[in-house]
Amino acid sequence: MPFMEKQMIRSTKTTINFANKNKKNLLFVFIDEYRLVVKQFVDLLWDQETIPTLLPKSVTSKISTWLSARAVQCAAKQASGIVRGTKRKQQKRLYIYNKLNKDGKFKQARKLKAIIDKTITTKPDINLVEPELDERFIKQDWNNQTSFDGIITLSSLGNKLKIILPIKKTKHFNKLLSSGQIKKGLRLSKSNITFMFDLPKVEKLAVGQTIGLDIGVLNTFTTSNNQTSKPDNHGHTLQSINKKLSRKKKGSKSFLKTQQQRTNYINWTINQLNLSNINILKIENIKHLRKGTKTSRYLNHFTYTEIFNKLESLCETNGVQIVRINPTYTSQRCSKCGWVRSTNRKGKQFKCKSCGFSLDADLNASFNISANLLPIGRQERLLHKNKTGFYWNEVEKEFIVPSTQKPNCNKCL
Repeated sequence: MPFMEKQMIRSTKTTINFANKNKKNLLFVFIDEYRLVVKQFVDLLWDQETIPTLLPKSVTSKISTWLSARAVQCAAKQASGIVRGTKRKQQKRLYIYNKLNKDGKFKQARKLKAIIDKTITTKPDINLVEPELDERFIKQDWNNQTSFDGIITLSSLGNKLKIILPIKKTKHFNKLLSSGQIKKGLRLSKSNITFMFDLPKVEKLAVGQTIGLDIGVLNTFTTSNNQTSKPDNHGHTLQSINKKLSRKKKGSKSFLKTQQQRTNYINWTINQLNLSNINILKIENIKHLRKGTKTSRYLNHFTYTEIFNKLESLCETNGVQIVRINPTYTSQRCSKCGWVRSTNRKGKQFKCKSCGFSLDADLNASFNISANLLPIGRQERLLHKNKTGFYWNEVEKEFIVPSTQKPNCNKCL
């Protein structure tokens, strides 16, 4: 396959269940030892200010393990990435704090310093680390004479350990293979192998429809062209899975299994989106949804970031541009007349207190997200005009006009 300047990287998982018990046990022994080595490196690097990507031999030689020197180097590189990634956000805050002081913005600097002091950066959970091995350790044979689609041989691991794992391709594997090129590295866990693929990047569509998409706790998504999420083949929805998750003990095997079920459902339901003839998808720019508020265990499992990540991946694959908009008042605005009032929405039902227009609340919100509305600034929001109501119309119609009329009491019922 010719070299592709613009690429996307996609991954797929295949089960290791076709390997016999002995081969699985050998794999588990390697993964456990690899995680112990990663933990040792994380402990060594945690308090250092400057963390290199590649650790020198003077550092790697401190580790006591039966893993090969190559495998130790691989674990060191992965540990370095984990520590740098965990600390990156706090380091960005410190950089901005120093810049604010340098620019004389002392009040803003004090506020940011308070956030920095409150934030406790904890060490990551190494038990979730999956070894990432490159071509030095792996031989992929997809033309073998067995009943399996492929044979993966792992070597140079240390202690003369050699692991041979039979693989069968999945539909997703074949789909990625048909349009891209398999990478030589892979990621291991105690249940599956993750393969990566280089795919040609799809250019953004020049023409097409613009639609809005609203995400929610009850419906994973609702779009302005009347698409909505549905239960899977077993009748599960994101709501039912989150309720199930809220009853599990955090960290238990059952909890982790249900978490994976949630991820699988999100991937499946987002893949049902029909993006043909669409070039712009508008979504809400949601951040810190639960910050400063108390929520139930059920709502704590609503993972909007995972939904958005899957949406971005799907749009990139289909050449659709994502536009993020401020979510303020999108659920309170009447998509028919433009009247905004906090009491317009009640649960899943939206009913305008001005014109009486009634619609599913998520569908109404998706219409507002897709509309070409003037942005509302922070100062405007602080006036809380949505308490009494105001008209917020599209750009080509008229500007935001605060309501001067008192709402009819009959309409407020």
